[in-house]
Amino acid sequence: MTAIRKIGFIGVGNMGSPMAGHLVRAGFDVSVFDIRPEAARAFVAQHGGCVAMSPAEVGEGADAIITMLPDGKVVQKAVLGDGVAAVLERGALVIDMGTCDPTDTRALHAELAPRGIGVIDAPVMGGVVFAKDATLDIMVGGDAALVERARPVLKALGRSVTHCGAVGSGHAMKALANYVNACALINAIEALTIGKSFGLDPKMMADALLAMCSGRNHPIEKKVIPHILTRKFGTGMAMSFIAKDVKIAVDTAHALGAAVPLGEKVAELWAAATAELGGQLDQTEIARYWEEATGVRL
Repeated sequence: MTAIRKIGFIGVGNMGSPMAGHLVRAGFDVSVFDIRPEAARAFVAQHGGCVAMSPAEVGEGADAIITMLPDGKVVQKAVLGDGVAAVLERGALVIDMGTCDPTDTRALHAELAPRGIGVIDAPVMGGVVFAKDATLDIMVGGDAALVERARPVLKALGRSVTHCGAVGSGHAMKALANYVNACALINAIEALTIGKSFGLDPKMMADALLAMCSGRNHPIEKKVIPHILTRKFGTGMAMSFIAKDVKIAVDTAHALGAAVPLGEKVAELWAAATAELGGQLDQTEIARYWEEATGVRL
């Protein structure tokens, strides 16, 4: 496979503009298109490269097309409906770096594969700040050879590139990562409001939670990787004790009249798992509760 040199970049908004700018500075031949022509012109004025007047024009002669667009339907319209695919040569690569539904990504792949055009999905974590300093974390789905071909491009944009699996896997992983983060944010806010109702200082609580719930004490690092994925299930803390502690937190919220909807559901799940599996089991064996319910073994 030939190295990627000429890139068409579609979508130079808050994220796309600094990302495409890094590609220009890395020496790639970059042309940009945006539905707002003034955004494309502003990009070129600031970073260099050239303006394309249509999605089809941005694809002419391109080794790769990068899309940084709101969702998969918009990506499909740009690539299929607006003529990008029609001008791409066999061997060209479409790299979707927005946050899209993986089923849309797989549909695009199925449409373009017979034409000899590759598709990989490479959504990013980190937001605008990390886009500006090229320290994004990039999750990639697609054929391994295509991922390796795109790696120099992706390394110009981020600090890490993780190949997650087949096409669509990057988008699936991004959505799941944000799901975990979204739950953690609500969890933290809920705990802080309960604590404040009890009389605890929010800054003190945040500092304490940072020490007790992140880094070496984060459940991914402390429990999922060393105990659940290895099937060791040996943290030394019984399920019944965790269920009891969660119930204390929820009961405290109820006594204070503080809202605790997430806590109530978590307490319900721990109580159900404890009743079904046995409270004497290690806390990490709660994974079995999901495995039995879904038929999926971690």
